[in-house]
Amino acid sequence: MPPTLASLVQHSALKLTVRAGEDRLDTPVRWAHVSELADPVPYMEGGELLLITAMTLDAEDPQTMRRYVRRLAGAGVVGLGFAVGVSYESVPDALLEAARAEDFPLLEVPRRTPFLAISKAVSAAIAADQYRAVTAGFEAQRELTRAALAGPGELLARLAAHVDGWAALYDTAGAVVAVRPEWAGRRAARLTADVARLRDRAAPASAVAGGSDDRVELQSLGTGRRVRGALAVGTGAPLGTAERYAVHSAVALLTLTTERTRALQLAEQRLGAAVLRMLLSGQQDHARAVAGDLYGGLLDAPFRLVIAERAGEAADLGALTEAMESAAARAGEAVLVVPEGDRLVVLAADGGDAVAACVSFTPEEGAELVAGLSAPAGPIAAASAYKQAEQALSVARRRGRPLVEHEELVAGSLVPLLAEDAVRAFADGMLRALYEHDATGRGDLVASLRAWLSRHGQWDAAAADLGVHRHTLRYRMRRVEEILGRSLDDPDVRMELWLALKATASRPE
Repeated sequence: MPPTLASLVQHSALKLTVRAGEDRLDTPVRWAHVSELADPVPYMEGGELLLITAMTLDAEDPQTMRRYVRRLAGAGVVGLGFAVGVSYESVPDALLEAARAEDFPLLEVPRRTPFLAISKAVSAAIAADQYRAVTAGFEAQRELTRAALAGPGELLARLAAHVDGWAALYDTAGAVVAVRPEWAGRRAARLTADVARLRDRAAPASAVAGGSDDRVELQSLGTGRRVRGALAVGTGAPLGTAERYAVHSAVALLTLTTERTRALQLAEQRLGAAVLRMLLSGQQDHARAVAGDLYGGLLDAPFRLVIAERAGEAADLGALTEAMESAAARAGEAVLVVPEGDRLVVLAADGGDAVAACVSFTPEEGAELVAGLSAPAGPIAAASAYKQAEQALSVARRRGRPLVEHEELVAGSLVPLLAEDAVRAFADGMLRALYEHDATGRGDLVASLRAWLSRHGQWDAAAADLGVHRHTLRYRMRRVEEILGRSLDDPDVRMELWLALKATASRPE
């Protein structure tokens, strides 16, 4: 504990007497300062015990003393030591009344006690407190280092005990990884927005979040500009020196753990790339052998393949990687991540949290990504799943959508696919001559062709739909063949014309 006014009063060699402010003697003293200035406030920082003899003060003037004491209290001075037997034989009544009116601690210093002795006592107590804090900090560091070997949870438990509060670890996405004691889980979860703001700043960064329950300090984890996580420490009061040593030690240990984890992730990515190449080349048994326990479970159940790529200059595949890896870690899932330059390939469990994180991922403004997601597959069909993801990615790129699932391409109708610009251009070119003919008012060849094709070439049914004689319809179909220079007896021609009609019908007006 730092020195307080009470500890100085109890110091047997100083012989100090309390004359006012008895209820505020537990206030810590940061320093003891001597000043005979009529207004020493501009030279104060707060927390000082001011020592005076009143050589330049009219200590018997009530108005002067009221202003003097009020100024000292407003500046954060914790107390006033008045030496008797120098300028005044006793504490003047005006000063005494002013101090009592402000409930401001006033200590009487006997003549035989030099101010230097008080300064030395304060300095010695501060030094002793700092030594105790450093010693406690080193002990906390040793204890936290041992705890770190057992994992982040044990480290957080030891840290929480040291600060008499709680501690929580967050991942790069701002989700709670671990919290100790467990009763603080709800408090830690409420800080997600604060952690997100801290993540936007270059590491190392810190912030204070005040709540109704406690005071929380947030510290970022990481050695580079990218934040790798965050530590929250909740206490009932501001941290002391010893507690701050413990927090700094925990930050250092968690940062080392995070960076080590990052290095392992890079090694896993290289291993994952090899496993993926084996799967795509049909070597499923070799892939399982190389993956071992690291990805073994993932290869024994249905999985999905995701292929993502940048769609803008500011796009960052790392953010998608972190989102999927964090989701997988929280759910206890295995995930295989393989960066390929400007692309990212991820193999994740079908129906798992990693896939869900990919589907719901929202990049930052201006950082656009496009991704394709395969249908569920097993190791034998890995190559097919890769092609499916590439096909879905191609559609996502053309349509300007952030993600397309391959199942969208094979489910439902083929008609939505005709909305592509290239298909519409083909359709417009194929049918332009018919539209130009109809525009002259010399017939309705487009509508007749649509009715005839929809009735599979049945003349009577198509003519009835149009309200014309079948001979009229036969004449119109011969005109279609003449204008297009193609035979309607060819099934490929009929198919192309039908798709062209569907494509032009789906275009916006």
